[in-house]
Amino acid sequence: MAAPVEKKQYLTFALGEELFALESSLVLEVLEVPAITRIPRVADFLLGVINLRGNAATIVDVRRKFGMSPTECTRDTCVIVVERDFDGERQPVGLLADSVREVLEVTPDCVLPPPDMGLSVDARYIGGVARHGEDFVLLLDADRLLCLAELAARADA
Repeated sequence: MAAPVEKKQYLTFALGEELFALESSLVLEVLEVPAITRIPRVADFLLGVINLRGNAATIVDVRRKFGMSPTECTRDTCVIVVERDFDGERQPVGLLADSVREVLEVTPDCVLPPPDMGLSVDARYIGGVARHGEDFVLLLDADRLLCLAELAARADA
C-alpha cells in the first residue's frame, strides 16, 4: 500500500495579474485594510503599522518589495496577517495584497523549482512554482520574504 501523499495548503492572492501563495499554516487572518500609521525613515515597502488587537503589526506593501508599482487600495485590497519569529519573539506582519483568491491543496510532486529567468520578482523570494489550471502560482518563501534584516533596514542606509 502506497504511503499517503502529504498535501500542503496555500492561500493564493493576486498582485496585479500574477498569482502568489503563502502556506496557509502561516496565515493568522485576512483583514480589510485598516488605518495605517506611517513610520518615517524605513524602507519604502514598509507602509507603517496597524493596531491589531492591541499589538502593532508592521504592514509590508509586497508589490513595492517586488519592485512593482505601489498598491492602490480598492475594495478587494486586503492585509494577510502572518506571524513571524524575530529574535525569538513572535510578531504579526501584514502583507498588503490586491486580492485574496482561494486556498489550494498542492502535493510536493506538483511543485517545480523557480525558473532561473523570466520572473517579474526576485527569485530568492520564490520557494517554487505550482500549476493551477492554466496558470502558474508563485509559492513564496516566507522566511526570505520577511527577513528581519530587510524589514529593519532604514531607508537612508
